[in-house]
Amino acid sequence: MPLLEPNPQALRPGGDRTPSADRVPDLQAKGTPTPLRAELAALLGPEKVLGRISDLVRYASDASPYRFVPKVVVVAEDLDDISTVLSYAHGKGRAVVFRAAGTSLSGQAQGEDILVDVRRHWAGVEVMDGGARARVRPGTTILRANAALAPYGRVLGPDPASAVACTVGGVVANNASGMTAGTTRDSYRTVSSLTFVLPSGTVVDTGDPAADEELARAEPALCAGLMALKAEIEADAALTARLRAKYTIKNTNGYRLDAFLDGGTPVEILRGLMVGSEGTFGFIAEVVFDTLPLERAVSSALLFFPSLSAAAAAVPLFTEAGAIAVELMDGNTLRASVTVAGVPADWARLPGPTTALLVEFRAADEAALRAREEKAEAILAGLELVAPVASVSNAFTRDPRTIGGYWKARKAFVAAVGGARPAGTTLITEDFAVPPGRLAEACEALPALQARHGFDAAVAGHAAHGNLHFLLTFDAAEPSDVARYAAFMGDFCRLIVERFDGSLKAEHGTGRSIAPFLELEWGERVTELMWRLKQLIDPDGVLAPRIVLDRDPQAHLRGLKTIPRIEAAADPCIECGFCEPVCPSRDLTTTPRQRIALRREMMRQAEGSRVEVGLLASYGHDAVDTCAGDSMCRLACPVGIDTGVLMKEFRHRRHSAREERIAALAARRFRAVEAAARLTVAMGGAAGDRLTGAVTTVARRAVRPDLVPHWLPELPGAARALPRTGRSRAVAVYYPACVNRIFGDPGSEGTDGYGADGRRAPSLPEAVVALSHRAGRPVWIPRNVTGTCCATIWHSKGYEAGAEVMANRIVEAAWGWTAGGRLPLVVDASSCALGLAEDVVPYLTDENRELHGALKVLDSLVWAADELLPRLTVVRTVGSAVVHPTCSMRRLGDDDRLTALAEACADEVVVPIDAGCCAFAGDRGMLHTELTAAATAPEAAEVTARSFDAYLSANRMCEIGMDRATGHTYRSALLALERATRI
Repeated sequence: MPLLEPNPQALRPGGDRTPSADRVPDLQAKGTPTPLRAELAALLGPEKVLGRISDLVRYASDASPYRFVPKVVVVAEDLDDISTVLSYAHGKGRAVVFRAAGTSLSGQAQGEDILVDVRRHWAGVEVMDGGARARVRPGTTILRANAALAPYGRVLGPDPASAVACTVGGVVANNASGMTAGTTRDSYRTVSSLTFVLPSGTVVDTGDPAADEELARAEPALCAGLMALKAEIEADAALTARLRAKYTIKNTNGYRLDAFLDGGTPVEILRGLMVGSEGTFGFIAEVVFDTLPLERAVSSALLFFPSLSAAAAAVPLFTEAGAIAVELMDGNTLRASVTVAGVPADWARLPGPTTALLVEFRAADEAALRAREEKAEAILAGLELVAPVASVSNAFTRDPRTIGGYWKARKAFVAAVGGARPAGTTLITEDFAVPPGRLAEACEALPALQARHGFDAAVAGHAAHGNLHFLLTFDAAEPSDVARYAAFMGDFCRLIVERFDGSLKAEHGTGRSIAPFLELEWGERVTELMWRLKQLIDPDGVLAPRIVLDRDPQAHLRGLKTIPRIEAAADPCIECGFCEPVCPSRDLTTTPRQRIALRREMMRQAEGSRVEVGLLASYGHDAVDTCAGDSMCRLACPVGIDTGVLMKEFRHRRHSAREERIAALAARRFRAVEAAARLTVAMGGAAGDRLTGAVTTVARRAVRPDLVPHWLPELPGAARALPRTGRSRAVAVYYPACVNRIFGDPGSEGTDGYGADGRRAPSLPEAVVALSHRAGRPVWIPRNVTGTCCATIWHSKGYEAGAEVMANRIVEAAWGWTAGGRLPLVVDASSCALGLAEDVVPYLTDENRELHGALKVLDSLVWAADELLPRLTVVRTVGSAVVHPTCSMRRLGDDDRLTALAEACADEVVVPIDAGCCAFAGDRGMLHTELTAAATAPEAAEVTARSFDAYLSANRMCEIGMDRATGHTYRSALLALERATRI
């Protein structure tokens, strides 16, 4: 037992708790039953089978209002694993549900038996035919796929609002479409071929010319049954006409039976049926898309109308003028969106019925775009807007930043409105479609129906396609509230079907929420055909039972999750999953959404329950210790939840009073601590990596792994002294971060640290001073920087007293160094620049907060790109460079400066598509090396696929993280710039 092992009980939620009816029962406290776990582990390998109670709970929630706890979670790596699981399920009479991103809004990504994670090992994009086609694996996000296609001027057809998080497998399985897809650019129309695994384990590649022949040999009964159903459907003229009519508008309710009309062979029919089958017909292992042109000329306007119906009436005008997107946001949506960064605060004061249309035109060139804008100008002249616009020139914009802000507000609809919901309430997201010509009528009927049931829902949607989404909230722990929701849903479904002949699900899929109303929309004959089809393809009912098809009229009320209140910082979370793709620990332990889901389950439990004890036992490592604390989740979250801050608070809770006192003492005596650290690094290097590594391993076991770092051979000591500088002519104060005062840089010119000219490679401080002097912008290093720090060392670990000591010391010192803020403070580590610019603020006294407000803190790369580069002459470049933008730079919004500096030093600069946080996070990469390995794996795979002449970044510890991940030596772009401009 380590000397300072933290007590898990320190993380137990406080306050009064009433156990929830939907809490996980103590019978499940031990997790997966031993026989089930042992059998699957024997078949797949124990590392692929997750069975702790914390594993089951973190996979139990998705973006929907449902929660079902699986019996076991399997992390499948390949098709063999998928076939093995399906074979096992057949033999044991078990059920299987596939889960990728978990962004489903209707409960499709949840199962009560075997849940298979098909995100972690299933990413990848192959661009084909010059971009005309793309082969995409199911765990790839839409955003990632489009990033790979962008250089070719192509894009995928589906464009759901959750593109940053949702994966291709889920998009195709649900036929999710989005803002511009409509019925012509969705998956059903743009999928060229699929590779999928049937419930029997048969693998079908519909792009293989011999696929029908092979399927006939493997599945003769299935082929015969499909062709018989095709003949039956085609023989019924009324049914055929009905199917064609239903898909003239967006519709994802039930199975895509028009696949029997569009496909001529069993394989062609199955290709169509798999789209929108929601994981009930098989596992989609690969998708080949026919891509679409990426029209780069864009013009957008955000127009405000006095009412929902007035906005709806204007939609067809813009559609006829050629708008590719006409997105509607009602007053509730607009007002809730003020929580989204960049949305004007005055939206909160918009009159109740105000409604906005986001109208966008796209074209291949300037002339075509201008022609469409002229049509829009004529339309605007006849509209009565809340803020009338005289001409298109001041209504429409081509500014990418402004347009990006419009779309950010629109895409944040679910999360922003959900984040603003009353605490403790469950969020319901429904979508439907009506014939576009009847949209205005539906926009009048829907609010009236909501008001009748006591709801004041937010409405938004793809108005150009007659597709609206609405959100409503209720307390799932309150039976009367559930009854009110149930009554509303019954009336709503009847309204859409009987009055509008619309689709009860336009793009979210049937899932669990609309399954009881399937027959209402489709009628008895078509519904029975769907049941027969399911029986034909999955006769044993192995895949996703009770999803899409469920005869229980109350099925949509089963499994509704309560939302117990947790810490205020995370309570607004609606578990949308937007945070997960950027989380460094997503493939190792938990994600921000899962950290919150686990916390909520603790709150559902009775204090001291066996389930709570089990969750607490793993939460310290899985949630708290392996959180990088980089706050990238805050940037991804539509409502700005920073789970990293919460995890730092939890770290603080686990500290004893003695630990806090020691940390504060270390801050007060940091000059001595820094000197000791420098000596330790020097002695460690002299003693040899093997011995030093052995010593630190023993210390980690004896003290605590989260306090004692691993010894890393990539940590050379810094130069003994900082460069000498003068104050009198300096135009900026240069602050070498403590990490660069303790750890040195790798030799940047040759293996021996010397260049061809025989000069020693400069240290980073020497390079910054030399560059600044060379550009005629000299800097001054204060002599008393030793013993100061940006305080990140303390607050990242939750040592609040130490953070207060150092934060106030550095701000007071910086105030003096910069002459009261008259000179900028240039910091040579991006994480420390962020720490000094933003993170120290909560720890400052009122007086020092005022001083801090006058400081101008600059990342050294910003200083170099903006102040030095225009005054320097590049005399030598390398052929190619790859850059690693740090998460701190992204939070500061200055990662473009890294690219600019790299472009000055190299003829070709590559920013990896998969670039993300390296999770080194100061020293966390030395405490938990497995975290950095997991976080950097995708980026490293991309970087090592080719060779580069230079590997550049902006933070020494991040550079070390990337060194370890790629086997290449990363160094500061400032060292490269110094070499490139050295005469």
